[in-house]
Amino acid sequence: MKIPDFDCQIEAYCSINPSEDPSKVKQAVSNVLTDIEIQVDSTSLKATSQNLESLSNIYETIHSHGSQRIYRRFMNKNLRENTTWFYLNKQAALADSVVLCDEADESPLGPIKIILTSNTIEEIIDWLTQGQNNFGYS
Repeated sequence: MKIPDFDCQIEAYCSINPSEDPSKVKQAVSNVLTDIEIQVDSTSLKATSQNLESLSNIYETIHSHGSQRIYRRFMNKNLRENTTWFYLNKQAALADSVVLCDEADESPLGPIKIILTSNTIEEIIDWLTQGQNNFGYS
């Protein structure tokens, strides 16, 4: 996988429920996003990165499971100006699996919300959902 040279702000947010161990929530987010800065308080977690390589686990899952059209549909549906977002299942992330959620309540303990912001957001969506070969990155 070749990472394109696009500027992108990557943010992840999720709640930490009273029944959850904050270190496990942190691990869940780290399983789906690499090379991130994480801030945790008693009720929530925020992770940030400016490196597209942080999306490598999501990229690999999208392509290995053939879910390009599903992710593209969600990201285009949630596209507003230069920002898009999607939900991932927090429990699946703890088990080192990337699973898209259609709605927030599909993840019983709450989802991980991934927000991507870039002046080249459409190209980033294309890279995530179409892959490197369509853009000459390989």
